[in-house]
Amino acid sequence: MTAVDATIAALGVAGLERGGLLAVAIDGVAGAALRPVAGPGPAVAVSAVDAPAVLAGVERELGPRWAMWSSATAVALLGLGVEVARSWDVVAVHRLLFGGWRADPARAWARLGGLDPAAVPTDEPRDLFHQEPEGDPDRPVRPDGHLRPDWVAGGWAASPERMGGWAAVLAEVVARQQRRLDDLARADDEPRPAAARTAIAESTAELLCAELMVEGLPVGRAEMETAIAGFVGPRPADEQAAVAARGARDEAVLRHVPEGVRFDLRSPSQVKTMLRMVGVEVPDTRAWRLEGLRHEHPLVDALLTWRKAERVATTFGYAWLDEHLGDDGRFRGEWTGSDGAAGRMTASAGLHNMPADLRSGVVAAPGHVFVRADLGQIEPRVLAAVSGDRALARASQADDLYAPVAAELGVERAVAKVAVLGAMYGQTTGEGARALVGLRRSYPVAMSYLEEADASAQVGRDLRTYGGRLLRMGGPGVVGLEAEAGERSARARAAARGRYGRNAVVQGAAAELFKVWAVTVRARGRALGARVVLCLHDELLVHVPVEHAEAAAAMVDEALQEAAARWAPDRSVRFLADTSIVTTWADAT
Repeated sequence: MTAVDATIAALGVAGLERGGLLAVAIDGVAGAALRPVAGPGPAVAVSAVDAPAVLAGVERELGPRWAMWSSATAVALLGLGVEVARSWDVVAVHRLLFGGWRADPARAWARLGGLDPAAVPTDEPRDLFHQEPEGDPDRPVRPDGHLRPDWVAGGWAASPERMGGWAAVLAEVVARQQRRLDDLARADDEPRPAAARTAIAESTAELLCAELMVEGLPVGRAEMETAIAGFVGPRPADEQAAVAARGARDEAVLRHVPEGVRFDLRSPSQVKTMLRMVGVEVPDTRAWRLEGLRHEHPLVDALLTWRKAERVATTFGYAWLDEHLGDDGRFRGEWTGSDGAAGRMTASAGLHNMPADLRSGVVAAPGHVFVRADLGQIEPRVLAAVSGDRALARASQADDLYAPVAAELGVERAVAKVAVLGAMYGQTTGEGARALVGLRRSYPVAMSYLEEADASAQVGRDLRTYGGRLLRMGGPGVVGLEAEAGERSARARAAARGRYGRNAVVQGAAAELFKVWAVTVRARGRALGARVVLCLHDELLVHVPVEHAEAAAAMVDEALQEAAARWAPDRSVRFLADTSIVTTWADAT
């Protein structure tokens, strides 16, 4: 009997059914331990030598939902050449249930066990004042109920027995999370029946994040260097050349001020003084403010051009490219499925804030193209779905939602757009704010949904998104603390929290829908060789063999409808995406 067959047989004895939840603990040296979450049996040990073949065989033959502590386990699986389709990610579900960013095995265990998270022990050296509670060091749980910090820090991999114990702890955490989700779905005050579905999508999004980290974004070195050179010139030969190039960029601005006068362009106060010298008065030097004054004086245009080049030089220059672009033509950064606030996917290495002018360097590999898809008017459509406003849902049937809204309000489309977005961001002044009266009259359900979130957030009451994510608003007592600093300050802080709350319930729900879409594309794209290579806010970039481009584009659009039906089952709201087939990311902008 092969190691694969023996493991599958042992898992069957341990109670694993096909498609069931399977807790996995992996260490590159010690191997792996597998334990069914719902089964009564012990963990099954897998040697490091057998791990790649065994884990791949279990995925192929049993198709389990792999329960793991975090996406680090998914990265470890990919390192073994094992790509899994489904998962339960403890960190992702913890952030969904309890909000915030901090999530690790010890914290998840404590919160689910009713223990004080602030009392989670650390692996600091013991002394007279920090004594470890007595207990068996070969058992993961201390006498006080907390996980042993040495186990959390990696001691779980010291032996096969410990790995099995760690897999058992993981299985217990997953079972407790499932019970919490069941309670949330049936809560008397604000039930969230979609929470379990959200947990699955959030977990699968972490699998996607692991793949994005490992596989990277296709980038052409020559094309990206050309794009960078367009701002800062060719790659400098040495530090002296780099200093000279920086001086030349500065001089292109300073030549517009009187000879002999020097300013530090990196100092906002000196830039204000410089602008005043040429007759341009501004309260601050923010880019959006200067954009409106670009034609007032050549200095303003030169300054804005310099700022763009300076950003590339300091953040997105040749050093940035060398650090993150591999010899295989793939650009890599760290990814996470939730930012800890409203739940948006985030990435490091500039993947989420790369200047649009550098997107020409994101080039499909030979024989491939990109399918780029961007959700259209996602915020108001999500608002219609989560609030249950039937009138706004009817408006969403139009390709341009703002057109029927404008007709309903009797205003121009631009005013209607500003009004709807302003309602979600808490805008209280301007023409859009004046249209709020009409919005309340025509779309009372949606407006009430936003205003209730605003009112709850103002008093520090936590919120939950449509999909069940906890949005922390400060907790009870925060308003009283602010009042000590002054009534006006307290009101300002409360108002800001209200604006954040009304926006977060929409943005958080939009993030949930986006991730359901992304993981659906991930699953449906396999048959076409299509891989998601970038998730940017509401935009997907999918890398696909050129012969499957048209089919992949259709699949991406169909996946959106499938995702929307799964996320908002009543299907009353129409969601749409702008989808195109391109060879570089810049072609889609």
